[in-house]
Parts: sequence; structure tokens; C-alpha cells
Amino acid sequence: MVSLTAAKIVGTHPIVPAVRNAENFRLALSSTPAASVIVLFGDINDLPDLVDEASKWRKRLIIHFDLFDGLGKDRAGLKLIARMGITAVISTKTQLVRLAQEEGLLVIQRLFLVDSESIRTGLSLLKNTRPDMLEVLPAAIPAPIIANLLTQTRLPIMAGGLLSTHEEISRVLKSGVTAVSTSRPELWR
Repeated sequence: MVSLTAAKIVGTHPIVPAVRNAENFRLALSSTPAASVIVLFGDINDLPDLVDEASKWRKRLIIHFDLFDGLGKDRAGLKLIARMGITAVISTKTQLVRLAQEEGLLVIQRLFLVDSESIRTGLSLLKNTRPDMLEVLPAAIPAPIIANLLTQTRLPIMAGGLLSTHEEISRVLKSGVTAVSTSRPELWR
């Protein structure tokens, strides 16, 4: 069962396109059942067009705030994107997670989990924030680690990175994550 918060972010389709260019952005909007599209490219000048295009397809934009150029990595930048119609952001930065929540944005905190120390550090960071969802990378994290993260954080989890087949996506989804993110168009359906 998908939590209400996760449903707000990813909808009911568990595969969320993560786009790195305008061509894939248009493809994700027009050819996937996903409720949201993660934007991993662009700058402040692109934002009005991205928002307009997404609204035509009734898709939610999730801006990876750390990768988006031309925005101050501060409250003013978050206020601006909220005012422009963005409702969700991804960040690795704890301070931005807090500020985004204060601005009423849905927040996905991205954690890179490469070893047991990075898991401990990630869990420690989460004691200071309460994002709406976690995104863990890479997606091929063993199911017992996912179960532990779910138990300790009680947050929905999106897994991303290093996925190359539908079978891998299926395996990751069976581990207990709510959704997967992928930049590979052939995996979006």
C-alpha cells in the first residue's frame, strides 16, 4: 500500500522518469503513466517552460534542487520555485530539506548508500530532518537493508541508479520500496 505522502509525490505508478535533457523531458511527459517527472537538468530560465509543459500533461515536476542552475541554494530559491508551481524537490543537503519543508514543498532527501558507514551517517542526518520520502542510491541495495531503513525511518523509499532491466526494477520494488527512479526511457513503462 502506498502512503498518502508517497502518493502525492509519485502517484500510483512506481516508475518515476528522471530526465537529463529536454528531449527526454518531453518523452517522459507524453509517453509514461507516471504522475511525476524528476528534472535533473536545466536552469532558472528553463523553469517557466518546464512548468507549463508539465501542466499540459498534468504531471508533477520534482526538481533536483542541487543540480538546478541559477537558483540560490537557500530559502529565496525555494520560495521562487514554489511560487512558480513546483511542489516537490530532491536534495542531499539537510539544510535545504528543512528550508523546503518550511516553504511548504514536498521533499525527497537523497542518500548515497555505499557501505555501512554511509547508512549510519544517513540515518543520523534523518534524525535532524523529516523528509516526505527518501531516495536511496544505488537501487541495488539488499532487501534486508531496505527493510531496516523502512523500520528505522518509517518513510517511503524511492530507489534509483544502476537499473538496466525491468527484472531489476521488479526485484527492487519487491524489496519494499515504494518507487524507483530511472533515467532510462526504455524502463519508464
